[in-house]
Amino acid sequence: MTTGGSPAPGSPVRDAADGPDGEVTVHAFGEAALLVDLPDLAAVRALHRALGDAPPGVVDVVPAARTVLVRCATPADVPAARAWLRAAARRASTTGPTTHVGELVEIPVRYDGPDLDDVARWAGLSVEEVVARHHGREYEAAFGGFAPGFTYLSGVDPAIAAPRLATPRTRVPAGSVALAGGLTAVYPGESPGGWRLLGSTDARMFDVDRDPPALVAPGARVRFVPVRAAVAGGVGALVPTRAERQDGSPGTPRVQPAQVTSPSPPAPRALEVLATGPLALVEDAGRPGLAAVGVGPSGAADRASYALANRLVGNPDGAAAIEVTLGGLAVRFAGGAVVALAGAAVPAGVDGSPVGMHAALRVPDGGTLRLGLPAHGLRTYVAVRGGLRPPAVLGSRARDVLAGLGPGPLQPGDAVAVGAAPSGRWPWPDVAPVRFPPGEPRPGERAGAVLEVLPGPRSDWFLPGAGHALRALRTVTPDSDRVALRLDGQAVPRRPGELASEGLVRGAVQVPPDGRPVVFLADRPVTGGYPVIGVLRERDVDRAAQLRPGDRVILRLATTV
Repeated sequence: MTTGGSPAPGSPVRDAADGPDGEVTVHAFGEAALLVDLPDLAAVRALHRALGDAPPGVVDVVPAARTVLVRCATPADVPAARAWLRAAARRASTTGPTTHVGELVEIPVRYDGPDLDDVARWAGLSVEEVVARHHGREYEAAFGGFAPGFTYLSGVDPAIAAPRLATPRTRVPAGSVALAGGLTAVYPGESPGGWRLLGSTDARMFDVDRDPPALVAPGARVRFVPVRAAVAGGVGALVPTRAERQDGSPGTPRVQPAQVTSPSPPAPRALEVLATGPLALVEDAGRPGLAAVGVGPSGAADRASYALANRLVGNPDGAAAIEVTLGGLAVRFAGGAVVALAGAAVPAGVDGSPVGMHAALRVPDGGTLRLGLPAHGLRTYVAVRGGLRPPAVLGSRARDVLAGLGPGPLQPGDAVAVGAAPSGRWPWPDVAPVRFPPGEPRPGERAGAVLEVLPGPRSDWFLPGAGHALRALRTVTPDSDRVALRLDGQAVPRRPGELASEGLVRGAVQVPPDGRPVVFLADRPVTGGYPVIGVLRERDVDRAAQLRPGDRVILRLATTV
C-alpha cells in the first residue's frame, strides 16, 4: 500500500527465519528493537524458551500474545540480537513441542466474584462447575504486561472461556482473579479492567522488596487453590489487609513508593527542597530488564540532556538527577555542591547571582539554587556531583509515574542525600556547546518540532491516506505527560478493533480507534493493544519529551531507514 507517493505508513523492515511454524517474521521496531511475529501463543512460548542467555546489548525481552519484542541498548546491538533470534527460531522449529516444567505457584482463591453467574450462563453450566473447571487446571504464565505483576496465564478450559466485558469497569479491586477468553490472571493492584471477575486472592502478586518482585513470571506454572477464608503461608504468601495497603496509581500494584526522607537539619552532603514548581522528580537511567513482568524501564524523559548534565559534573553514567518540569525548583545545599543544568533553558541563580546552562557550577555550603520558567521546552535536568541517593526501588532511583514506582515527587521540606564525589581527577569543564537548545524550533521549522518517524510493523491496520494524515500539523494536548505525548489534529484512518497485546518501545507512535496519534515516552506501558504506525528516531524521542502543551508538531515519515 502506498499513500500519496510516500512509503506506506508502517511498512515493516523484516526478514524471515526458521521458526516453530516454519517461518517467523522479524520487524525492525525503531532503531534499537526487533519485533517477532508468530502464529499463536504456543509459538511465542516455544521461541521464548529457545532464546537462552541474551547476548550483550539486549536489555529486555517481552513475550506477548503473538509476538516477542527484543529491545537493545543501542542500534549497534541490533545485528547481534537479530542473529540470536534467528538461531533461537531454528532451535524451536527442530525441537518440537516440549513439556513445560517451570516452577509451580499455587494461589489461594475465594470464588466470590461478581461475574460468576454471567460466566455460568454463558457456558451453560452451574456456578459450581465453572469454579471446578477454573481451579481444576494447571496454567502456564505466558507473558506479562498491563501493570507490574499482571501475568497472562494460558490454558483456560474452552467451556468457560467467556469474552471480556463489552464495557470495562472503571475500578477492579486489587487481588481480583479474572478471565477473558482463553486467558486468566490476577489483578495485582486496583485499576480499570474489562475481564470477568471470578474471585479474589490475598496473594501478593508484586512486591518491590521481594526478589524477584513478581510472584508469577513468564514460564511458571500456576494452580488456583479454592479456599473459604484467607490462609497463611504457602507459595502464594498473603498480603496485609486492604486497609493496611498504600494507594497506588490506577492500573498499578498497591505498593508504597520509596519516599525521600526529611531529616532536620539536613545531613552533610544533602540538598533540601525549598520549592518544586509544577513537578520535580528524581530520575536516573531507569530499570531495564523487568518488562517481562510488567515493569517498564522509566528513567529520564530527555536522555541526552540528562546525560549531558551528569557528564558536566563528572558523574558516572546512570547517576540520579532531578528532572524539573516547567522550572520553579529551589534547593539549598548542605555541605556545598558542584551542579550543572541541561535541557530546557531556564533563568537560574545561586544566592541571587545569575548562572548559566550547560556548565559546571560551584554552590557554597548553605547556598541556594533557584530556577525560573523556561521560555521554550519543558524539562530541565539538575545534576549534582556524586549523584542523588534516595532509596532505590528494583535497582533504580527513577520515578515511574505510570507504575507508581520509585521515589515520590519532590516536596518542599524534603531532604535528599548526595553521594560521595567520584574518585580520580576531574577536569573542570567549560560551557558545553549545544547546537539546538531543547524545546526551541530548529532553523526552517515552522512547527514546534518536526519529528521523523521510521516505519512500524502494522501497515495492514492502516487505510489509504494514512501517510498523508500522519503528516498533518498537530498540537500537543494538555493531557500529555511522561507516559505519552498526546496529539490533536487530523485523524489517521485505520481499521477498527484491537490487535493482540504486544510490546512497546519509547518513541512508538500508536494510533487508537479515534485516529489521533499517541507518542510513547519514558513511562510508557510495557504492552499495548493498538497498532503502531511507526517509531520516532532515537534523536527525536528526546525532542518529543521537551514539547509542552500547545506546541505544534509534524510527524514526518522517514524516506530512508
